[in-house]
Amino acid sequence: MFRKVLVALLLLYKVASVYGAENIAGQSAILSETNNQSTSQKDLNNLSVYDYNLKRNAILKVLSRYDSPLMYSAEAFVDICSKYELDCYLLPAITGLESTFGKNIHPGSFNPFGWGGGYINFGSWNEAIATVGSGLKNNYIAKGAVSIEQIGNIYAASPTWASRIHGFMSEFEEAESVGELEYSGLEIKL
Repeated sequence: MFRKVLVALLLLYKVASVYGAENIAGQSAILSETNNQSTSQKDLNNLSVYDYNLKRNAILKVLSRYDSPLMYSAEAFVDICSKYELDCYLLPAITGLESTFGKNIHPGSFNPFGWGGGYINFGSWNEAIATVGSGLKNNYIAKGAVSIEQIGNIYAASPTWASRIHGFMSEFEEAESVGELEYSGLEIKL
């Protein structure tokens, strides 16, 4: 019963927040602000404290679930997504696919993205997040690759890269939805 109530609440939330769907129909997972506004990223440069904390906590929750060494960089993910107008869950999703959230990397490389074929070394997780965020914005999105599929065609050789990134992003989105319910202060009675 609780699961049905939770699903119903999540559906209501999603239906209520799809105001811009007509403008982006036929496109897949817009990753950056363009002429059309992404329904999940309304004003990235001006994230409210609530939204900032919600996204940071969703990232932290998922990374903690995987016992990721990146969990202490949750704020860096949100800061960089805001700075480069990226979907806040794109970068952590890429780390999930490329290195099981930083757990399977070349020792000491701090490269959870597989950036440069995994051979590039960074001085810290935050440096890697900042470098890859900038690289995605300037070398992919600014040049027209605005969907996960378009980025995947350039970023990775695997034809399943984009669908697997979508799967990881869904985990973060679900954690955010649960966080909204937790922070709403609404009491759910069964």
